[in-house]
Formats: sequence, structure tokens, C-alpha cells
Amino acid sequence: MSNVRRQFGFFDEKQEYSVSYGVLPHWEQPGASYFITYRTHDSIPQTAFELWQRQRADALRRLEIDPDDPNWTSAFGRLNWGVRRQFARQFATILEASLDELHGACALRYPNVSNVVAENLLHFDGMRYSLGGFVVMPNHVHVLVCLDRNVTLKEQCRNWKHYQSCQINSLLGNKGRLWQPESFDHLVRDGDHFQKFRKYIQNNPVKSRLKESDFRLYLPNIQNAHFVTD
Repeated sequence: MSNVRRQFGFFDEKQEYSVSYGVLPHWEQPGASYFITYRTHDSIPQTAFELWQRQRADALRRLEIDPDDPNWTSAFGRLNWGVRRQFARQFATILEASLDELHGACALRYPNVSNVVAENLLHFDGMRYSLGGFVVMPNHVHVLVCLDRNVTLKEQCRNWKHYQSCQINSLLGNKGRLWQPESFDHLVRDGDHFQKFRKYIQNNPVKSRLKESDFRLYLPNIQNAHFVTD
């Protein structure tokens, strides 16, 4: 992949963007870069997830938003952008910390399984998107990527998960769900933010004290990459 021409854009709050809601809010802007985390369905214990849900509900109440209101996302959307961003980051960080405890079957630790994920991510690098790096951990994947302006975040995550799930289930002789449907994602604000996520990807296996055979790390040379700053 050394000949890939890489281009990375950053989030500009002055330009048009969209927000959708699931467990967490998802910001999307054409041409921007994202730090995406997707995980296996058993990667966070139910008790830990229920605690997280209670903590999130308490935080919404402190913002004078009723988490039991079916339309709570409308009230959340009227908050200051910085408050919304901090809220999303805070609760994504809690979930990411739980992932690093490596719960579940951790099938991605096997090299033949992690290779399926890695090869799929690399396949459209330089076509549908530009990769800034990724790491395949035993029960989750972190990807730093700038999507083509015609590719949506939801569409690309769905494509990755569908292909990888089919291939990995076939490889392991399994059936049923492999991935949790919803991913975590962060829009990258600037070059410093981009490098922060690159460093996170690089350090994640070290933080979890993994053997080299238990993960798959890819950090391309971005020395000649084009960074769109306006």
C-alpha cells in the first residue's frame, strides 16, 4: 500500500454536518476523517453496559434532559456543540476502557481471523477511503480513516462488518452475530487530534499487554499525505 495517495480532511463546525443517534450520537461530515471503533457482540459484559446506561442517564438529567423521553435526542441536539462533543467523548471513553479488559471469546486474537479484518480494511484503501492506521485487537477494531465524500460512515461500517462477519463465521464454523451493530466514532478536528488517534492505535496493544501474535497493527507512512485544512 506504499503507492496509495492519502488525503485527510478535518471536521469544520462552520460547515454543514449531520448528527444521528443510537446508544451514542454520531456526527458526520463529507470529506472528514474519523476514529472508528467497532466491537464483537460479547466484548462488554451486560452488567458493565447496564452501569454505563445508568451513568449516561444521570448525566443527561444533569443537563436537564429526561433520558426516558422518546424525544430526548431533540433536546440534546439543542445543546451547545462543545457540550455535546464532550458528552459523547466521555461516554465513548468509558466503553473503550471496558473493551481493553478483553472480555468475551476474543476470536480476533487468532492471526487467521485478524488477517480477514486487516485485508478487508486494506482492500479499498486509496479508493473508497484513506487509512491513517488501524489495530485489530482480540475483541474490537480501531480504524483511523478519511472516507471519500460519496461514502457515508454508516454505509462503510456496515460493509466492513458484513463482509468480515461472513468470512470469519465461515472460517470458525460459527453462525449468528459477530459484531455489535453500533460503532463508536469521533470526527477528527485537526492535525494534532489526528496524531493523537494514531498514537492511541499504536499504544493500544501495549496498554493491554498483548503478545505480538494477538493483534494486527497497521500504521502507514503519512509523510507525503495531503491534509485538507480549509
